[in-house]
Amino acid sequence: MSGKIVKVSGPLIVAEGMADVQMHDMVRVSDKNLTGEVIELRGDKASIQVYEETAGLGPGEPVVSTGSPMSVELAPGLIESIFDGIQRPLDVIREKAGDRITRGLQVDKLNRSKKWNMTQVAHIGDHLIGGDIVGTVQETPAVLHKIMVPPGKEGTLEWVTDKDVTITEPCYKLKEQDGKVVEYPMLQLWPVRVARPYVEKLPPDEPMVTGQRVIDALFPIAKGGVAAVPGPFGSGKTVIQHQLAKWADADIIVYVGCGERGNEMTDVLMEFPQLKDPRTGLPLMKRTVLIANTSDMPVAAREASIYTGITIAEYFRDMGYKVAIMADSTSRWAEALREMSSRLEEMPGEEGYPAYLASRIAEFYERAGIVKCIGSDKDREGAVSAIGAVSPPGGDISEPVSQATLRIVKVFWCLSAQLAYARHFPAIDWLQSYSLYSDRLKKYFNSAVAPDWAALVEKTMNILQQEAELNEIVQLVGVDALAFKDRITMETARSIREDFLHQNSFDDIDTYTSLEKQYAMLKLIITWNNKAQDALLQHIHLDKLIGMKVREQIGRMRYIPEKERVEKFAAITKEMDSEFAALTEGGAE
Repeated sequence: MSGKIVKVSGPLIVAEGMADVQMHDMVRVSDKNLTGEVIELRGDKASIQVYEETAGLGPGEPVVSTGSPMSVELAPGLIESIFDGIQRPLDVIREKAGDRITRGLQVDKLNRSKKWNMTQVAHIGDHLIGGDIVGTVQETPAVLHKIMVPPGKEGTLEWVTDKDVTITEPCYKLKEQDGKVVEYPMLQLWPVRVARPYVEKLPPDEPMVTGQRVIDALFPIAKGGVAAVPGPFGSGKTVIQHQLAKWADADIIVYVGCGERGNEMTDVLMEFPQLKDPRTGLPLMKRTVLIANTSDMPVAAREASIYTGITIAEYFRDMGYKVAIMADSTSRWAEALREMSSRLEEMPGEEGYPAYLASRIAEFYERAGIVKCIGSDKDREGAVSAIGAVSPPGGDISEPVSQATLRIVKVFWCLSAQLAYARHFPAIDWLQSYSLYSDRLKKYFNSAVAPDWAALVEKTMNILQQEAELNEIVQLVGVDALAFKDRITMETARSIREDFLHQNSFDDIDTYTSLEKQYAMLKLIITWNNKAQDALLQHIHLDKLIGMKVREQIGRMRYIPEKERVEKFAAITKEMDSEFAALTEGGAE
């Protein structure tokens, strides 16, 4: 099926003679063989977004339909790769074309020549359905890649290869109900705009532990949950996503750089192979897939990059893995939607964004979740946790992208430029942020960490909120106007902020904190607060309480190694008890 170009408008072209194409079909544009996707049909005219630079195109040039939607290739070889928005491997492109992507360059999405050794799991004669695991491939030392029957296929296993094979060579055969024997390679194709099937979506009831204290303790995200990280320029969105990628309790990381600056993706590329993965001791890249669509790449491919990333994440979820996908940033994706919508001459919505902005954002986040995977194994569960950065212009979260995102996500980590400029990392504003998973996860924290975890966190939040109210009085009339019990509250809040919420990502010990250590740290701070408030009632002088030596130890407790945690924290608690005892025995002054 071929047509001719009648209009070129930046990344959008209009072609006539396209009556037989369908929405989202892939096309080849002009003799330059540019990649495009049909996004609107009117009669025999098709509007096509081109994923490459359109300079030099003109009316009359041919447009040829491939007859299939934009799809990703799913097979061994995904891990450790870096792709562009339409899954072209950037390292292969660089070898062929240099530092700049040549227009119309066609390369295999995954390596067709590398041979993989598959270990058979299913037995000859087994009846297999979509999602069942036929064999496994050790893709990297950190990832066991499971070769699954494609969704919707079934049959009796007739043969499994005993040789090393490429991803396109047959590796097993199924005999279908009609007696036909079908060969299957490792490679699967899946349309990016279609969510992969699952049996049932489950309620999230287990936290995705990140090791970041402000997140795990105050605003936790569940495995299979969705979170947004909005913040102005320079507030640390990318740094937080790097920390989450490194430390989050996930088996596979998919990092999508959507419209971000090239130097930020370069940082990711340079850092991830150097970062030691705390789960495996290997480089972090051994369980990471990177998708880079930087701000200088064609704008239309930004939208594709998000769908490419979530489809790859769903594929690993179907194997039973817990996957975390980082999208940085969804605002750039929304800007691409706005540009294409205006070129299509659609009726603009708020601030020029298309009317369907909210539904597109919801489509992306709804593909996250913890699910029962398809297949005969009823116990196999996988999860996709989606964390999207939002870059509101000027830090104004009342703009449409932030508001549409907030209606969908359940965790809101609001970044504050003021905290970032004060060198407080992570710069998550504890008064603006929230997590709707907190109540659901209370049961897990109370049973797995400590029975008073939820009560401790609630007390912490109350103290931080009281500090905000007391600060207004302090700014008006000074700290001396506060009652002594309020001064203790202010001191406790300062300790929470500086000793607990502030975290040094460059320190080997402080960069990650286990749930047990987080509990012990909070327990010390809140215990000091409670004992100090009691001591005030016994007329102990405020200055003596604030000047206690144990407070220096509380300030340094985050640098206590995990293996020394129990012993050192017990020693600090003992020191605190003895200091308070000495004060009360000495009496008031």
